Order: sequence, then C-alpha cells, then structure tokens
Amino acid sequence: MSRSRQLGCASLCALAISSSAFAQSSPAIVPLPTIDVTSQGGGSLVSPNTEAARRNIEQTPGGVDVVPDTAFKNTQAQTIKDVVDYVPGVWAQPKWGDDARFSVRGSGLSRNFHLRSTQLLMDGIPMNTADGYGDFQEIDPTAYRYVEVFKGANALRYGANSLGGAINFVTPTGRDASAFESRIDGGSFGYLREQASSGKSYGPFDYFITGSNSTNDGYREHSGGHAQRASANFGYQITSDVETRLYLNFNRVRQSIPGEVTKDSALTSPRTAWTANVANDWQRNIDTGRIASKTTVRLGSATVDFGLFGTDRHLMHPIFEWLDYRYKDYGAFGRVVDERIVAGHRNRFVAGVNVLNGTTDADQYANVGGNKGAMTKSLKQKPENYSAYLENSFYFVPNVSLVTGLQYLYAVREQSVNFTTQGDLAGRATYSLFSPKAGVLWDIGPAWQVFGNVSRSGEAPSFGEGGGASATPFYNIKAQTATTYEIGTRGRRPDVTWDLTLYRANIKNELQCFVSAFGNCNVTNADKTVHQGIEAGFGLAMVKGIARSGDSLWLNAAYTYNDFRYGNDAIFGNNRLPGAPAQYVRAELLYKHPSGVSLGPNIEWVPNAYYVDSANTVESASYLLWGMRAVYDDGKAFSAYIEGRNLGDQTYIASASVIDRATAASRLFNPGAGRSVFAGLRYKL
Repeated sequence: MSRSRQLGCASLCALAISSSAFAQSSPAIVPLPTIDVTSQGGGSLVSPNTEAARRNIEQTPGGVDVVPDTAFKNTQAQTIKDVVDYVPGVWAQPKWGDDARFSVRGSGLSRNFHLRSTQLLMDGIPMNTADGYGDFQEIDPTAYRYVEVFKGANALRYGANSLGGAINFVTPTGRDASAFESRIDGGSFGYLREQASSGKSYGPFDYFITGSNSTNDGYREHSGGHAQRASANFGYQITSDVETRLYLNFNRVRQSIPGEVTKDSALTSPRTAWTANVANDWQRNIDTGRIASKTTVRLGSATVDFGLFGTDRHLMHPIFEWLDYRYKDYGAFGRVVDERIVAGHRNRFVAGVNVLNGTTDADQYANVGGNKGAMTKSLKQKPENYSAYLENSFYFVPNVSLVTGLQYLYAVREQSVNFTTQGDLAGRATYSLFSPKAGVLWDIGPAWQVFGNVSRSGEAPSFGEGGGASATPFYNIKAQTATTYEIGTRGRRPDVTWDLTLYRANIKNELQCFVSAFGNCNVTNADKTVHQGIEAGFGLAMVKGIARSGDSLWLNAAYTYNDFRYGNDAIFGNNRLPGAPAQYVRAELLYKHPSGVSLGPNIEWVPNAYYVDSANTVESASYLLWGMRAVYDDGKAFSAYIEGRNLGDQTYIASASVIDRATAASRLFNPGAGRSVFAGLRYKL
C-alpha cells in the first residue's frame, strides 16, 4: 500500500492481534454447491439458516462476512454499531439515540445526516429510499438471526452497486425460531427495552413475529427518544421445491436531536446540547410500514427467487426547517442460480434484475419553536432504479474458480416544484452505468480460502446532493464511479480464525463536500480520490484447559487501516478526506467456560485524530475506551449479561460531521457517552 509509513509500530502491533468477534462460531469453508437448507434442521427454502448463509456468501471472491445473532444478542445491542463493530472495514460511530455515522471503506463520508452509499436490506428487501438514503432508526438488533455484510461490488446480487456495498438484516423464520422468546434490557441514561417473539411451524406453514419497545433519556441534553418496532414473516411450502413467504415490518420512532457542538464543548461539556436544537426542539421522527413477498422455486439444477415489495415512510423532522417528507417506494426483483457440470467442470451461473422506484412528497416549513410555520417549499421527487446483473463462477480446477460478472444500472432522478421560496429548480437527470468484475476464488483446503478481484461500482446521486449555497442543481451532479482492487484470505479452524483483505479503490466524481452552509455540507463531485486500506480479523484460543477441560481464553479483535485521499485535486491537492480515522481497533479477551459463563475486558481504540475538513485544518481527537462484559448462556431457557462501557469515564468525540474548511468555532462534533452499565435477561421456550 502507498503511504504505508503512516501505519507505524502501533498499527503493526494491532494487526498482529487483529480478529473478528464472530469468527469462533463460524463453520468451516467447504467448496460445495449451494446448500439445500431444507435438509438442515428444518430450514426455510426462501430464507437460509446461518450456516447456509455463510457457506453461500463465501463463494464470493471478495470482502464479505456473516454476523450471527450469537455475536450481538448477549450485549446491549441498540444500534448498528453494536452489530457490525467487529467487522473490519466498517466504521459505525454513534451520534445520538439509535443514529450513527456509518461508512464501509470510506463510503458516504460527506453525508452528515442519514446514510448514503450503502444499501440496507431486511430479508433481502431494500430499506433505503429509492434515491439511496437510509436511516438506522429502523434497525432492531433483537429481531435478526444473522446479518450479511457485502463490501463494495461484492453486493452485486442485491443490485447494490455502490462503494459501500450492502448490509442485509435477516429475521428468523418459524422453522428456526423459538416458540416463545422474551428479553428485557436496561441501564444507564434511562435505557429500557422490552422484546418478545414467537415462531413455529405447522406442516407446510410457519410464522415468526417479533416486537420491541425501547425508551432512552440519552446521555446528552435533548437526546431522549422512544421507539416501537415490529416484524413478521409467514411462510408456506407449496411443495418440497416451492416456498413463498410474506414479510411485514412496522416502525414508530420519536427521537430528539442534541446537535453537533464545537470541539471544545464536546471535550469539556459533553452532555450539553446546542442551544438552537433545544429552542426549536430538533427531532427526527419516523413512521414506516413495509410489506414484501418472496418466492423460491427449485427447478432441477436451478433455483429461482422472485418477489415484490412496497414501503410507506413518513419523516417528521423539525431541524433548521420543519421537514415533512412522505416516501412511497416500491419494487420487484428476480434471480436465478444454476449449478451444473459444464465441460467436466463445476459451474455456477447467477442472473438477476432489480427494480426500486418511488415518489417523495418533500414539504418544508419554517421551524417555529418546534412547530410548523409558513411553508417554504413543496417538491415532488421521483427516483427510479433499474438494474440487471450476470455472474459466472467456473471451476477450471476442482478448488479454484474464475468469477466474472457484469451489472448495468439505469437510474432516473426527476423533481418538480409545486411551491418554493428558496429557488428550487425542477429538472431530470438520467444515469447509465456498466460495472464489470472479475476475480479468482481458491479453496486451498476445507477450512480456508484465498481470493482476489477487480470490480467497478457506480452510484447515482440522491436528491440531497447539490443545491443550497453551492448553486449546483441536483441534476448537474455526476454519478460516482470506482474501480476497486482487492486480495485477501479467510479461514475457520477450531482454535484460530482469520479474515484479511487489502484493497484500493480509484474513484472518479466522488460525492464530496466543497461548500458548507448551516453547519452542514452541500455535496458536489470531486475529481479523483483514492480509498485504500487493510481489513484484518483474527480469533485465537490463546489458552485452553485453564481451570478444567473445555474452557479457554479467547481473543477477538478487528483492525481497520484507512488511507482516503484526494488525488491532485485543484483545491485540496493530496489532502486526506475528512470523516474517518486512519486506524480503528476493536478487541475483546474472553474467558469461556463450558457451563456457559464468559467474561472479560474489551477496548475500542482510535489511535490517531482525523480531519473533519477537506482543508485538513481541524482534527477530532484520539481515544482509548475500555469496558467489561460477563455473560451466562448455556443454550437453554435463560441467558443473561451485564456490561460496562467506557469504564474509565473518558471524555471523547464519538463522531464528527465534515465540511470543506473548518475553524475552532465549527459545530461538527458529537461527544461520546460517559461511563455506563447495562444488563439484560432473556428467556426462551
């Protein structure tokens, strides 16, 4: 990697102990065809179980991971950070409530609000709006069996052709869920969550239903909130080769926003909210209803998936203005996987189409003390996305496959103006993006792989780009494209696991911050940028048989090295891109007893401050946090945990927004929470 001198001794030492928190429960990698999940403990044909999902995803010659629920359910899992924090290459840091600043391989760093450049899915159904933005408030970690992480163009199967890839949250079915399960979690800052679920199968029919209620006063002033979330799916096996499933999801979230503050305020008065946020009662409130269906059919050597989905989302968002947005998104998908012998060699062919369209009624009003004032604008936005993809894996020798693929995306962004006092423009933009990929996957043995690939990704902008003080209308913003090179290896053995990837992405027209207003960033295109880094995971049974046979001392950790830069930019030269640290380390040392007891310390370490502006004039602050966790889970009816976070009560900056040029007075920083203790109890039949 270029500029590797910045790794330094600290990062090399961290790399030597890097690991993945979830790998110890991972099955061995076996070069087998797609698994018949219905023969594995009553699994669903539509929704594979965790083991089948891992084996399927590891047929990808690139950075992917499966996070099982065992990795996050015995913790105070409230946000997406708690789910993916041990996945190298993923940067998820809390802002307030359930919201987080999120990036995969440096994706979407210029997005100071909501999410861009990574597709969120639930059971393979898009959660993002049709123009690409997403919210983490609809995530409920108590609801999922496992979470799939596809980095970059490795998310081809979901039509997620962006730099960040896709995160797929998969709920249980009645064929792998408990008949009844409930839990209660509580702790510092007024946090309380209750959850219950039920799942069961009756011959060809099965169901799974889950719901949760959470409240939180928040660490900071004006950061409290409450949420109710529910999900359900109902499956019917028409024959042993045909299954259909209906999915429902509902969310009601009410969240106050404390706002970003100056660096000095974040480090000296971390509980303080920004005065305007309190005076005008800034909030982000969301009501969501989602319905989807998916059917899987096996036809000899081929498997066909197809389905429909629709989402109704209402965003009620008093901030600098009172935003009242209504999103109606809908779409369809189809996919075929065919595995057969071709010319004496195993071959796996995948083809699919995805449609994600929608309409948005975007109305804004003056914010008068948290109430709607006079209307300032009323817009109608119509995003459309049509993608098709092909991928073929040809095993030219029994354990080495050549993987080639191609995706095409046609996207439309159209806006009409009903009313405006702010000069909003009507217009239409179209984007036509071809994204080829090629790679090699080598199954060296039944428990480890080596892979490499070259892929192209493309991302059409959302309606949130352009406009504002930049005077660049959204329809003049170009699509962001990238060519990514990656090599890596992963393995799963009883006493050691690893996951190591090196990558470099050469990006054109990256959606970046060049003009700032209202403390936020109005995004236009950079010329050339580079994202490169190291993603390392490592798990090790350091000592076994300490007190008795079967116990062990297990080290889990994840290390991420980021080098994100402008490429000879006319304004910012080769400056670092703002918004993410050069290094991030997450590690835990657990003593595990065969009775189901485990306990040990953990750390979260950002060794270097990172810039928050493209001019590289203002930095965040480095930090090192430590905590402890104790768990009892013997796989039977009861399980429990107690967890302490930031036990040193360090004042630190958890995340930061970005702008083009910052000063000491710039309000960009979100303080992290102080010392906290949480506990939870789970019961299942």
